[in-house]
Amino acid sequence: MRTTLLIGATSAMAEQAARHFAPEGDRLLLAARDTERAAQLADDLRVRGAESVTCFTTFDASNSDSVQRLTKRIQEVEGTLDYVLIAHGHLPDQEECEEKPWVALRELQINFLSTVQLCTLIANRLEKQGHGTLAVLSSVAGLRGRQSNYIYGSAKGGMNTFLQGLRNRMAFKGVRVVTLLPGFVDTPMTSGMEKGPLFISADKAGRLIHTAMTKKTSDIVYIPGFWRWILLMIRMIPEPIFKRLRL
Repeated sequence: MRTTLLIGATSAMAEQAARHFAPEGDRLLLAARDTERAAQLADDLRVRGAESVTCFTTFDASNSDSVQRLTKRIQEVEGTLDYVLIAHGHLPDQEECEEKPWVALRELQINFLSTVQLCTLIANRLEKQGHGTLAVLSSVAGLRGRQSNYIYGSAKGGMNTFLQGLRNRMAFKGVRVVTLLPGFVDTPMTSGMEKGPLFISADKAGRLIHTAMTKKTSDIVYIPGFWRWILLMIRMIPEPIFKRLRL
């Protein structure tokens, strides 16, 4: 029986990914901020075929003490961890971050520092057991800084570099580290954005996340795959030109 841990389990994409793990009979561990929604999700996953579902105590990524409590709870989990998905995050108001540095720091805590804290502990555990997959939901926003969201983008850019180094370290330990790079996904986090042809559903994103974690096709996965080519073109734009674009 596999054990799958989902952190940020009630985020739209993580919920959908969990619904693909459940029919495979996994033991599912859910960590989320909203305990009521987590309990509802747990009931749904049991009906879908999960061997068992356990909900951890309230997890608040903006609070380092809360992150520390979660890491201690993870340490207490018996048996091995086969799959771990870290999927919490928050899309901040860029203008507010520019006006209030403390808000920018809070967003970096949510979108970067909390994940570094969790990844470090989890990677150490997977290293000791000699196997496992750690997947982290990052973003294509981290691949080039843009004026419209560079606080969020810098957090994800730091995460991409961190995961690259962690993947290099874990490659010698039998542990797989996957960077998930979604583009536009129709979720509550993007509810204020105008939906265009580049958007995909959370259901499709969840299916792609499950495939990326279980099929071992690539360590850096664009969701969906066409973002690889869009970002290739964007990253090739020379900086003197790029800085004059309104993106």
